[in-house]
Order: sequence, then structure tokens, then C-alpha cells
Amino acid sequence: MKKNTEITITHKRVTLKKLAGWTAAAGALWSSHSTTLWAQSLGSSSGKVVKLMVGFPAGQATDLVSRVMAEKLSSFTGDNFIIDNRPGQGGSLALSVLAKSPPNGSVMMMAHMSALETNPHVYNSVAYDTLKDFEAVGLLGDLPFVLVVNPSLPIQNFKDFVQYAKANPDKLNNASSGNGTVSHLAMEELKHRMGLKITHIPYKGSVAGLTDVISGNVSMALETASAVRPHVESGRLRAIASGAAKRLGGVFASVPSFKEHGMGDFTAVTWLMLLVPTGTPKSLIQSTFTAMNTIATKPEVEDKLISLGLQPRFSNSPEEAQAYLRSEYAYWGDVVKRSNIEKE
Repeated sequence: MKKNTEITITHKRVTLKKLAGWTAAAGALWSSHSTTLWAQSLGSSSGKVVKLMVGFPAGQATDLVSRVMAEKLSSFTGDNFIIDNRPGQGGSLALSVLAKSPPNGSVMMMAHMSALETNPHVYNSVAYDTLKDFEAVGLLGDLPFVLVVNPSLPIQNFKDFVQYAKANPDKLNNASSGNGTVSHLAMEELKHRMGLKITHIPYKGSVAGLTDVISGNVSMALETASAVRPHVESGRLRAIASGAAKRLGGVFASVPSFKEHGMGDFTAVTWLMLLVPTGTPKSLIQSTFTAMNTIATKPEVEDKLISLGLQPRFSNSPEEAQAYLRSEYAYWGDVVKRSNIEKE
């Protein structure tokens, strides 16, 4: 069994820190308790259909992670978890459906951070209230971002980047996946904290933006590790900093995190959290939380999630996850305001 978590407040933003690992005996006890709680809430091996909504098309990282969890939850609970893909507006379409779903455990969602925390501050058309319409079950983990530059630039590392950007204000530009995305807003926060003047160029998705960085038409981009990995491996892009809380492995093993560069609590990740509609019985939320954490902390499942680009990170309770949800909503609202994005 892997490590549990506790919750702390850092610079008005909730962060999750790991505690000592559980013993095998404690893990076995927790697994048994989880199964009992689920059976009490839903009935053991009831065969109930549970829709696990995903706000993105099949094949994307959130979808792939969700399919792993749906399969394991089905085996663990005896119910039939099925994936329901509802792509649109970066996950907001699916959340609008979840908000109107019955609070009885028949519909859940593996929600993406942007749809919950940034979209409501960017779009007038968002048809839900993040802080009123949903209850958190638990945090599953992070999809980290990596800052990459075109190799032709005289930038070998993060220190070079900061020095070059300050010496050449407005000479550099950065691609993003679009206005209001994490790719955009996290980069704006980085510029704000470091006092850098770099021109933002939005694209419709990461592929087009990274293509222009590779060609040299754009200087850099802050995109997910899974998106930039093949280009870093081939040498077409140079990775200079990771947005994860800890250093990544593989091709990014030698790439320091922003934290290692002295940027405190700054991270560039998009996290995944399991949600249910407000009004769902607390006993059901707790039993789902225990089932999810028991499954996700099994070494073979954790390894599979990591292979899909997820860095597992777990809340200690649904209440901690809810506190994190509220903290992130306020944090990204402030980032949007500082970025002077006109609400669409």
C-alpha cells in the first residue's frame, strides 16, 4: 500500500503532503473495510450501472486514466462502471450534465481541473456552479506540464531562460492550448512571478502550438509531459523545467521542477478528481472514496496510471478534497484576473 496524505495551507492555497507509508497489514485492513462500506451503501454485487463521465474524447489522458479506474471499480464493487464521454468546452459540457444528474451514485465524473477551476472564470456560458453543484469524492493525481523551448535558442536551462527573457523583453513568445487553459494561465502566472515580458500566442490545442515551437515560429510552450515527451526524446524540443511537485522520471529525469528553482508553491499541473452531484449521501461518498483509494494505491494500478502520464496524489478524505477544490477555485480565479482575460 502506498502513502497516505495530509492537508496543509500554503500561501492561501491548499496543498497535499505525503505522510508515512502504510504497512501491508494496514493496507489489507483498509481494503476489507472499503469493501464493507461499499456493500453497506450500494449492496454487494448489486450489478448497478454507474456512469463515469469524462469531459474529453476517447484516447486522451483523462479518458485513459478513467477507463483504468472504471475497470478496477467494477471488479472491486460488483457494480458496472461504464465510461460516458461527453467532450466539449474543455470538460464543462460534462460537468453541466453532472450538475443536473440524480444524487444517488448512478452518475459520477472524473473531472479535469480546468473545467472546474478556470472555465467558470473565463466563460459566461458555463452552466454550473463549481462550489455549489458538486461534492468531491477524492483527488486521484496530476497530469504535469513541462516548459519546453526551441533548441536553437541560447537557453540550456531555466536560469538561462530567465536571464535571456529579462535581457530581451517581448522578444520571446509562448504557445498555449488556448485562452484560459492551464497551458495559458500557468505560463501567465510564471511570467508574473518572475517579472518576464513574453508574448502569448493561443492555439486550438497543444498539437498546433507545439508544431510551431518545433519549427521555430514560436519560442516555447508549457504543455503536458505526455504531449511534449516524444519531441523531447527526439531532440526537437528542449525541456527546461517541470511543473510537477517532484521531479519526473524517464526522459525528464534530469529536468528540475519549478520548486527546485526556488519558486515555492508554484506548480503547473492539471489534476483529476472524482466528483458526484451535490446531495449525494455522505455514506456513499465515503464508500466510493475508500474504494477509489484502495484501488489506486495498489502498486500495479499505480504503475499503470503513471504509465499513462498521471502522477498519483491522493486526498486523505472527501472533506480534504472539497477544501482543495475550493482553494484551487479561488487561486485560479486570481490568476485569471491578473491575466486580464476578457470573459467570453
